[in-house]
Amino acid sequence: MTKLNTDIVIIGAGLTGLTLAFYLKKHNKKVLLLDKENRAGGVINTINEDGFTYEMGPNTGVIGTPEIVELFDDLKDKIQVEVPDPKAKNRWIWKNGKWRALPSGFISAIFTPLFSFKDKFRILAEPFLKPGNNPNETLDQLVLRRMGKSYLEYAVDPFISGIYAGDPSRLVTRYALPKLYKLEQNYGSFIKGAMKKRKEPKTEIDKRVTREVFSVKGGLNNLVEALKREIKPEIFLLGSQKIEIRANVESFTTNLINEKNEYVEINSGKVISTVDTENLATLLPFLKDSELVDLTNLNYAKIVQVVACYKNWDGIDLNAFGGLIPSKEKRDSLGILFPASLFKGRAPKEGAILSVFLGGIRKPKMFDKSDEELHEIVIKEIKQTLKSEKHPDKLRVFRYKKGIPQYEESTGARLKIIDQIQSKYKGLILAGNIRDGIGMADRVKQGKQIALQIILNKL
Repeated sequence: MTKLNTDIVIIGAGLTGLTLAFYLKKHNKKVLLLDKENRAGGVINTINEDGFTYEMGPNTGVIGTPEIVELFDDLKDKIQVEVPDPKAKNRWIWKNGKWRALPSGFISAIFTPLFSFKDKFRILAEPFLKPGNNPNETLDQLVLRRMGKSYLEYAVDPFISGIYAGDPSRLVTRYALPKLYKLEQNYGSFIKGAMKKRKEPKTEIDKRVTREVFSVKGGLNNLVEALKREIKPEIFLLGSQKIEIRANVESFTTNLINEKNEYVEINSGKVISTVDTENLATLLPFLKDSELVDLTNLNYAKIVQVVACYKNWDGIDLNAFGGLIPSKEKRDSLGILFPASLFKGRAPKEGAILSVFLGGIRKPKMFDKSDEELHEIVIKEIKQTLKSEKHPDKLRVFRYKKGIPQYEESTGARLKIIDQIQSKYKGLILAGNIRDGIGMADRVKQGKQIALQIILNKL
């Protein structure tokens, strides 16, 4: 048996865990970062093969918080952040057999065929509507109340498919889209709130929160590798199996089997979990069944991503970010992203990469289809929506059983029990995307904020 001592054990070497370790180490905290996989990065993983560069997991992030701007600053010349080619910034929405550009301003919103005349006129009254008073109002209820049915069907529904692979009738707005919820609650209106927020004074770092989509030159895995180099290899215990935590009076003991099949015991003052709810029961055996009920009551969307690579693209001009498909259109895919249109050097000059997303909350059975069945579905979707007659040069299927957490009504009970558990077991912190958002910027924000609270002895 190997016995180790450290200040903090972090379980899960995804983006949250990496961010935590990066900032804790910068402030001279002794940290060990554990993961059951043999590599860091979680679902972030870039593939380079035969002139194509594509992502297995998330394709992009959003520069949506000061913390992610600060992380880029802290990594300085270690990575090169990329934003999309301006020619590819349009978002397409599929309607009645055609792609339509999602409006980007007032004039395009007036003339778009995506929304009904009634709802376009109705939006003029949005600043004068009363704010809602149901804290558990679902997203579809909110949109129908303030914007109308066509906005729900051809803007919000496909947007939620693209972000959550979810169903607006099940996602609670204040948990799933808290910024939207706060606009109405704090300002009385989306439109009034957006206008007032634009006029509010901003710090220099806030001015750099552009909401632009981003990647990293060479793929998102280069962000992971940069963080790993800064954290240092000796901090990682990858390939750790049977991880289990024991709560002592004023410390924690973490037991595991390392990649050499040796038993390891780690004593630490703090333990931070960033794992999904499926693993929490075995990770924290000292929790009561009554605590685990609310803690683990979280639905996940099962996601399938099929990457299609073309050396010579023959379909329509892919001068967009990608296309989203509303559930009302009853197609097999949720949407198609065009990574090689967004970022240079991802495909041969005349080629293309398509990331086709399937499954989600509404179509979970897609996850269980064979690769051959998925290939057939994807080729059909590409042919019918993007007009390609060629067979892709490469087709790769990636499945994520715990793809995206769904912030439904159960979220309130989960957040409450997390607070209770953390109060009961001082030094235990439950983090990751079970709370505080699902995007890359959310993960970095949570990781840095927890690290700073520990550094300031507030956790």
